[in-house]
Amino acid sequence: MGLRDILTGRHQVKGPAPDRLFAITTAYVDLQAEHQIDPSGSAAIVFQALATSEFESTIKDMEEVVAATGGDNGTTVKTEDDSYGYRWMILRSRDGAPSVEDLAVGINAVSSSIETAGFGERLLCAVFGFVDAQKRRVYFIYNYKRGYWYPFVPAPGDAQERSTERELQLKAQIGSEMPLEPELERWFPLWGITI
Repeated sequence: MGLRDILTGRHQVKGPAPDRLFAITTAYVDLQAEHQIDPSGSAAIVFQALATSEFESTIKDMEEVVAATGGDNGTTVKTEDDSYGYRWMILRSRDGAPSVEDLAVGINAVSSSIETAGFGERLLCAVFGFVDAQKRRVYFIYNYKRGYWYPFVPAPGDAQERSTERELQLKAQIGSEMPLEPELERWFPLWGITI
């Protein structure tokens, strides 16, 4: 890291292989066919915002690009900040036509743009929403710093509790379909997910 990187608050982080994000585009077929877990039609990329004009410009440009290209397939984009200081760029497929592929391409475009601008260390995760046969929310979270996926299943109700048993079932069911985080203590919960 050089002096310029220190002054601008950015540096290059050698991250995991970017193609691991796209594992969701094949794994969801198995989730749907074998386990009755359907895509909700929404996904988000979560990152730590930086109060610089260059960073804000990068995010604004990407939001416009995703909105423009998403117009062809009905994908909408919205950005919001959470109470933990992270920014969520939320992509939604048009109603009745959830496309995990389109969402993954949009999420990848945003993350690639952030990394290319030198802000890769600001990326936290990508989140893809699903619903199981009992209408419970199921999330698959991609940790950019580790390059692994993991399931997150909030327990029913408003308490911040997770269904660890269900998460371990999902691990057993789709562990061969996508690169799952081997260290369970790194399966961090994300509370207040809005997708």
